[in-house]
Amino acid sequence: MIYVSASLWVLVIILLAWGVDRIWKGLAKPQTIRVFLWPGAMLAQIGRVLALLITGAKVVKAPPENGEPGPAADWAPKMPVIGPMVVALVPMTMITCVLYFVGVRLGYAVVEKVPASAVSTVPPLTLAAFWDQLRALLTLSQGTLDALRNADLQPWKLLLFTYLMICFTVRLAPSPGNVRGHFGAIVVIGVAAGLAGTVLTELPNLIQGAWPMLALALGWLLLMLMGSLILRAAVSSAKVILKTD
Repeated sequence: MIYVSASLWVLVIILLAWGVDRIWKGLAKPQTIRVFLWPGAMLAQIGRVLALLITGAKVVKAPPENGEPGPAADWAPKMPVIGPMVVALVPMTMITCVLYFVGVRLGYAVVEKVPASAVSTVPPLTLAAFWDQLRALLTLSQGTLDALRNADLQPWKLLLFTYLMICFTVRLAPSPGNVRGHFGAIVVIGVAAGLAGTVLTELPNLIQGAWPMLALALGWLLLMLMGSLILRAAVSSAKVILKTD
């Protein structure tokens, strides 16, 4: 069951990142967002170009961020079905590895205080379990904020950790031209992990060991989504109030 749960939570993380990304692009120009999220945007772009080369695309210049084809569409993967999933999987894996490094090396004082137990390792298969998990996610959001506020870190480390977490978690959002590839990659990873777990008996323990980082990413994006929604509501309200006929 842990493979199903991990896949579902990764899917939720991707959806949350997508939601935050869409809200931010409605508040500021996409170019401004890319500049602000430069470390994450650069890593995602490098991963995408690398994946395109792996799938046989002839990359003459960096692929467009909005997913729309250029004149020759020379950045499109040549492998049908599998190609888009590889193009989604490579940047997602690279960002995940960097997030793990940032969490362990820079923000472990935050990671160890996040209530990872609020993220169930068993899928909520009943309505009662579903509502219990929703309440637990609110607890996770509060616990993540408390962990950040109470972390025993130097101020510059805390600021750097916060900035890098914002950059890399938001860049987990699927690229507009390859949304299906992202979702397909998550399903393939879950199935592959389940099959590998029948041979590698330690794999469930490894996934369990990474659960605090998964909980941190989930709680972090929940906080960002709530903050982004509040900010968007405030901006929209201000525009209506200050609008002159």
